[in-house]
This record gives sequence, structure tokens and C-alpha cells, in this order.
Amino acid sequence: MGIATKDLWVYYDDFAALKSISISIDSKAITALIGPSGCGKSTFLRTLNRMNDSIDGVTVQGDVLINGSNIYGEEINTIALRKTVGMVFQRPNPFPMSIIDNITWALKFHGVKRRRDREEIAAESLKRVGLWDEVSHRLKDPAFALSGGQQQRLCIARAIALQPEIILMDEPTSALDPVAARVVEELLISLKEDYTVILVSHNMEQAARVSDYTAFFLMGELIEHSPTDQLFANPKDNRTEDYITGRFG
Repeated sequence: MGIATKDLWVYYDDFAALKSISISIDSKAITALIGPSGCGKSTFLRTLNRMNDSIDGVTVQGDVLINGSNIYGEEINTIALRKTVGMVFQRPNPFPMSIIDNITWALKFHGVKRRRDREEIAAESLKRVGLWDEVSHRLKDPAFALSGGQQQRLCIARAIALQPEIILMDEPTSALDPVAARVVEELLISLKEDYTVILVSHNMEQAARVSDYTAFFLMGELIEHSPTDQLFANPKDNRTEDYITGRFG
């Protein structure tokens, strides 16, 4: 699924959080967004499924194109958009219900009417994220009884159950221990076979490990966007080199 932005500006009241961002993002690949805190990475991520709409004082200018259609057009249904463009947050956010209901409720909300269909999709989603063998015997247990890493994989399963084409990941491993984080990283790599994945990460080692492309943001500007190997080995901009070598950030 093609994603592109053209001269994208995002304002929080009078503050320009993003400044004239133009980028094309490859389909069925992982693109990592890196940069210091406050540089606009998460703001950019949220423009791709209009999550910024819920924030007071936000103004978006420019185009955000998915499959050639501007998602900020008046005719866009944001519920349908967020089904196509799923999102996984920094901290696991399971619903306060059972493991299985976390997925079947989302499917019912989006129009899957038959309970058997919902349960079959949920089982396949749990298998896809490697969670089925761990939870199949306790599907009615509260989701909050799972470990942090399991909760995050459950949230990923909930997202992919809706058959999105794009998955947005906002620092999905930052709240996890190293072992759980590694499991999620391996899952991310497998997901690009079927999905376009866009990952915000403060962990440059993680970005280098899992992504195919990396975009470096600084003070609301897109400084550089290149294949990951190229950006880390031979950055084109001195500011990129200064950041990845630890001179600031």
C-alpha cells in the first residue's frame, strides 16, 4: 500500500511540530523513524491515521496520501481509515476484558457478525503473533493477567485481526524487558511479509536491526530518508551523523 506525504505541516496552535514533510514510504517493508525527543516522529506517525484529530489546537496542512487518496479529504471515514491503518502504542493497552474478547470485540465493532468467524479470526491472529500456545488454555482470563510482552503481542494480534494494510508502531518495546522486546522485534520482522510497518524508535540499535528504511527527524524537519544500511554507514547529512554517533540527542 503506497504512502506518501506532500508538504505536510502540523501545528499545535502556533507551534509547527512538522515542517514541510514530503516522503514516500515503501510497501511491505519496515520504516523506522528516529530522532531526539520532541522532533516530530510521533506526531508524524499519528498523521497517518488521523489520531491527531482528537487533540485540541491541531492543524494539519498538506497532503497525506494512501493509495493515492488524501486521507484528510472531507469524504474520508476515519473509522474505516483506522481499520486499514492499525496502531500499536508505546505501552500495551489491552481492553479491560478477557484475552479472546480483546480481539472478538474489535472484530464485532468493525462488522464481523458471526461469533464463530470472530473466534476463528482471533485464533489465527494469536497464532500469527506467537501467542496461541501460551494462552489457548486460558482465553477467558483477563488480558491484564498476561505479562507486559504478552499484552503487547495481544495488542498486535488485535490490530492484525482487522486485516489492516499498514501498522503503525509507536515505540512498541520501550516498556518491555529485553527478552520480551526481542520477541516483539522478531515478530515485527515477520509482519513485513504482509504489512507495511512504520516504527517510531528511540533505540537506534533496534532501528538498525529491524528496519529496511530509516527516516531521521530533527526539530520538526525530515533531515534524511534512506535505506537503513546506507543511513547508518554513510549518512548524507552531518546532522544525521552527529545524531547516530551520539554527539547529541
